[in-house]
Amino acid sequence: MKYMKPMNLFHDLLKSNTLQPRGRLLGLDVGHKYVGLAVSDPQNHIVSPLSVLLRKKTNIDMMVGDFQSLISELSLVGFIFGYPFDRQRSSPDAVQVKLFVDDLCKTGKLEGLSYTFWDECFTSKNVELLLKPLNLRPVQSKTIIDKFAAVGILQGYLDFVNRSQKFKSAA
Repeated sequence: MKYMKPMNLFHDLLKSNTLQPRGRLLGLDVGHKYVGLAVSDPQNHIVSPLSVLLRKKTNIDMMVGDFQSLISELSLVGFIFGYPFDRQRSSPDAVQVKLFVDDLCKTGKLEGLSYTFWDECFTSKNVELLLKPLNLRPVQSKTIIDKFAAVGILQGYLDFVNRSQKFKSAA
């Protein structure tokens, strides 16, 4: 996997798919126990929740296998990892995301795929507040929160890059 700056990843996506449908992007909300997943539509405008993967240090190869299946099934070309950008200090959550990405890269099984980081500020908290009136069971609530936090991360990224693309085209 190769890191790219957020706008560069999207510009490469636009360039590489001029004659064929664009590849999709996968949004990831990386937590201590779970990784929430969301996927973009083929035009990279709208995001849908996908699933939640159990995260353990010992199951990274299984997760990579899941990602490989998703790459081929959904024509994925890149990952957008939610990242807690806190300029004041380095947070434990930020370290968790970096370690997860490093573990994925070390497998060498996701070559040719690009990734970037996008601010996940309050995505889980926003979903949690929306779900509170539903009084769901804790496990059910947690998986929904993780999936929809991934939706918030990827949708925020797509809204930004698509809006930037429109302003660039208009100029």
